[in-house]
Amino acid sequence: MSKTANTANKVEALLLQTAKDMCFDITDVEFLKEGQNYYLRVYIDKEGGITIDDCEIFSKEAEKILDINDPIDRAYIFEVSSPGLDRPLKKDSDFEKFAGEIVDLKLYKPLNGSKEYQGKLKCLMNNNIIIIDDNNNEISFSRESVAAVRLAVIF
Repeated sequence: MSKTANTANKVEALLLQTAKDMCFDITDVEFLKEGQNYYLRVYIDKEGGITIDDCEIFSKEAEKILDINDPIDRAYIFEVSSPGLDRPLKKDSDFEKFAGEIVDLKLYKPLNGSKEYQGKLKCLMNNNIIIIDDNNNEISFSRESVAAVRLAVIF
């Protein structure tokens, strides 16, 4: 596990109870370097969706916890956001929660000539992501071969 991923996991563990107490779910935590700056991004959600006010309220509480525990040994920019309409699916619980939804899936390497697939998410089983395509065919992808899975935005 990379140092930045380890930092993200520490931050998530520190903030998890506060999020639960505020009726929010932490959907993802990222700690990345972009250009010259490091960014700590916490994505929260709740039933009915997240507002800017929710992000502000959670941010203030999270900042207190981060200041006290000081889990990051360098300067960073802290952001709290909603996961968005095209939210990434990363955790096992995401695949359970969004089963039946249309997803966009990107692979690291082409499979049958394509690196991008879209279909209805069936499940995550034995570390394989299974979708159903437009022709009602089940397609299975090993989780290690998948670069990203996001909810599809269809208008």
